[in-house]
Formats: sequence, C-alpha cells, structure tokens
Amino acid sequence: MTKEQVTGAAEEEQQAQSKKALKKQQKEAEKAAKKAEKQAKLAAEQQTADEDDFAKDRYGVSAMVQSQEKVDRTLVRVQELTPHRGGQLVWVRARIHTSRAKGKQCFLVLRQQQFNVQALVAVGDRASKQMVKFAANITKESIVDVEAVVQTVEQKIESCSQQDVELHIERIFVISQAEPRLPLQLEDAVRPETEGEEEGRATVNQDTKLDNRVIDLRTTTSQAIFRLQSGVCQLFRDTLINKGFVEIQTPKIISAASEGGANVFTVSYFKTSAYLAQSPQLYKQMCICADFDKVFCVGPVFRAEDSNTHRHLTEFVGLDIEMAFNYHYHEVIDSITDTMVQIFKGLRDHFQTEIQTVGKQYPSEPFKFLEPTLRLEYREAVAMLRAAGVEMGDEEDLSTPNEKLLGRLVKEKYDTDFYVLDKYPLAVRPFYTMPDPNNPKYSNSYDMFMRGEEILSGAQRVHDAQLLTERALHHGIDLEKIKAYIDSFRYGAPPHAGGGIGLERVTMLYLGLHNVRQTSMFPRDPKRLTP
Repeated sequence: MTKEQVTGAAEEEQQAQSKKALKKQQKEAEKAAKKAEKQAKLAAEQQTADEDDFAKDRYGVSAMVQSQEKVDRTLVRVQELTPHRGGQLVWVRARIHTSRAKGKQCFLVLRQQQFNVQALVAVGDRASKQMVKFAANITKESIVDVEAVVQTVEQKIESCSQQDVELHIERIFVISQAEPRLPLQLEDAVRPETEGEEEGRATVNQDTKLDNRVIDLRTTTSQAIFRLQSGVCQLFRDTLINKGFVEIQTPKIISAASEGGANVFTVSYFKTSAYLAQSPQLYKQMCICADFDKVFCVGPVFRAEDSNTHRHLTEFVGLDIEMAFNYHYHEVIDSITDTMVQIFKGLRDHFQTEIQTVGKQYPSEPFKFLEPTLRLEYREAVAMLRAAGVEMGDEEDLSTPNEKLLGRLVKEKYDTDFYVLDKYPLAVRPFYTMPDPNNPKYSNSYDMFMRGEEILSGAQRVHDAQLLTERALHHGIDLEKIKAYIDSFRYGAPPHAGGGIGLERVTMLYLGLHNVRQTSMFPRDPKRLTP
C-alpha cells in the first residue's frame, strides 16, 4: 500500500468517525430536547394542577420545628375527642397508624399513645383531590398536625378507642416523616398469639420486639404496661410517705458484695475494684441506725446471675423498705402487706383502661387479694406441698415449680393471688437474718408471693454487732469488707426489718404476663445489653 493510499484510508476512517460522532450528538440533542419538552409539559401540568389545587395551602410537609416561632394554638388530646366536642373545629397532633385510600376519600387512623381515632379526608370544598392523594401517601408512623371537625357517628367505630366520633380533616401537615419501611408492624406486635395461630396472621416474636423497642413501646399494650408500672411506683411512694416513711438514695458502687454472694458485677474503681450493689440492704439499715426510723428507696439493683428465665434480669428496679419496730417483726410485715394492698387497690380503681388494654392481647384472670393479707408459716407450706405429693425436707428452699404449685394450692384453698410465707429455714437465708428465738433451725424471715411467684424477700435483721459478726463468719464473709456495716450496729441500733420488691415482677404478675422482659422498658439479661 502506497503512502497516498494509507493517508486516504485514514481520512475515510476519520470522516466515518466524525459522521458517527455527529449522529451521536444529534441523537443526544434530540433526547435532551424531548426530556426538556417532557419536563416543560410536567411543569405546565403541575402549574395547572397548582392553579386548580384550591387546597394547596391546606396540606404539606412542615418545615422542621426548630422553635422558630411560638404558635398560639391549642392541641386537643385524642383521649378528649368525645361526643361533647361534636361540631367543634380542633387541632390534633398524632401519628398515622393506618391509612386507606378509597376513590375520592382517604380514611386515616390517628394514634396518640394508647388512644386512636378515625379521620377522613374527602374531596369537597375544603379538600382537593391532590390533598386526598397527599394524605394517602403519608407513611405510617409519621407525626402529623391536623385541623378537623369532630363529627359524632351513628355506628360505633369498633376498631378505635374513640368509638363515638370521627374527624373530618380540613388541614393536614406532616411534622416528622417516618421511613417507608418499618422494622415491625404495630398491628402485628399487638395481635394475640392465639389469633395469629388460628388465622395464620403475623405475630412478632419477643426478640424482634426488644431489638426494635422504640417501635414496640408505641403499641397500645406497651403504653398500657408502662403507664400502669408508673402507677405502681407512684402508689408505693404515696402510701409509704403517708405512713411517715422517708425516701432515701443509696450508693450503687460499693466495696463489698451486699448479699455476700458471688453474683456481683465487678467494676474497676481507680486502682482497685468495686462492685455494683445487689441491693441497698446495708445502707437502708445504716439509715435505721441513724434514727430515720422508716425508710424506702426506688432504684436499680444488679445481679450477675447467668439465669435466662422468664423472671430474672441482671438489672431491675428495686422498691426497698426498711423500718424500726417496737417488739415484733410482724409489725413490719403488716406495714408492707398493707402497702401492697394499697397498690393493688389503686391499680384496680384507677388503671382499668390499662388493665383492659393489656388483657386484649394477654388475657388473664383479675388479680385477687385478701384484707388482711393471708400469712402462712413455712412449715404449713411444706405440709401442703407434701399432701400434694411433693417430696421435700423441712429445711429445703422452695424450687420455682414448688412455688408455683404452692400458689395454685393457696388459690384453691384461700382464693387469693397474694400471700406471705413466714419463718423460712435459717440455712437458706443471708447472714444478716435474725434466727428464730424459739427454734434455731428457722428464722424471722418471710417472702411475699403474687400468682405463685416471689416478689419480695425480707426479714428481721440482726442488729447486734456481736451476733452479726458470728453470722458473717458462719457464711464465710471477709469481715474487713463489711467493717463499716458491722460498726454501724456498735452504737445502739433499734430492732428493725424490711424487704426488697422487684418492680418489673410486680407489674408482670399483677397483669398476668409471662415474661419479665415485657415489663422492663429496656431489659438487661445475660444475653441482652442493647438497646
């Protein structure tokens, strides 16, 4: 091939390439023109829609609330939406629980804590079809502000707590938008397990609920459980303050294991080690020695027990009581049982909504108690169990199955879910328990039970330094580590007794639930340290 031929071929190739490039450019230009035309058309349509959308100022996504201004607006609680507000125009802030678009209207269920109400956005003189479409597309769990007219309904709305009214929405603004994919569906999380099994519908297992606790705590059941639990604390405090008790705060970082056992969490404490308190025991007693007479405290308690049961947690809330008595520790038992009875009455009288809400998902028999509270001696309990075919020794501690069986036997015989078991064998109680003066095998100690499960363990304490030293040595406790505790009894100590109650257990057993994790807001057990 000559030089000219090579040059010619190269020129042809170049021309062919530039033709290709030209074609490509033309195609891209056409594509861009079409896109621009389409966008212009869409913009024009949008403009027309906006012009046609007479309600465009009545809905939308609000700017993030950064406290830009103070709005003079009263928001009505969903719980307060009752027939007496019929015809009123109100503002409500709630979550979108469910939404269902149907032709020219959209039904919403708005939820606020354990209460919900049906709402309707319908094409009319206050709402455009764009507004209805906007409302239908708001993601579930988003928080909205709505302005609506309260309308009474002829037929009860069975699926909502507010059954006699619905809201006819005139304005709707999104305050906080939820992501479209939720880790669990709230209606699945509150479905009774039996219903799920029978109808083949989804239920949510406990670990999924606990992994996504923030969503799970929004359910009507969880809301009711923790509102009732708050009531337990309130009633506990109010009752004891009325009885002349003083609320105290005790340290949770301590130098020696308070129960003298191995089930403690060790923490590094500068150049030495310390422990997380298994109970406020020693400090409650020091307060009695310091003449506070009657004390209580509410606070976290830590147990390093590798127990993966339905009723054990590694951190729980202790409701602790300690009081000086005059001549007999039964004075203290009477005071504690009366406190429990006041709590049960308060829950029964003021938390029926919550009890019924929980009962829908977890049905149980109403909690029964007697006045005065039934008190049995340990020997009587052993006799009842033996009569029922259980083989056990006089000084043997109660196993969990035997506690439950005893609970059933007591319920059958005395018709109560709450009772006291008194005079436990000394061998199964901590070192600071006062021995029974009439029988050294037994002690002045007691447990209290709800539905056959222990909720309180207590005793008359040894208030004599000499006897306390002997008991500590008997249990193999290093005296140096509890020196401050023993010393507090050397300068005159009144006879006293007390006990510690587990808040989560009381809530669980009162409501007839089957797992303490349901009544612990963010439970800690050997396998769970988050969230």
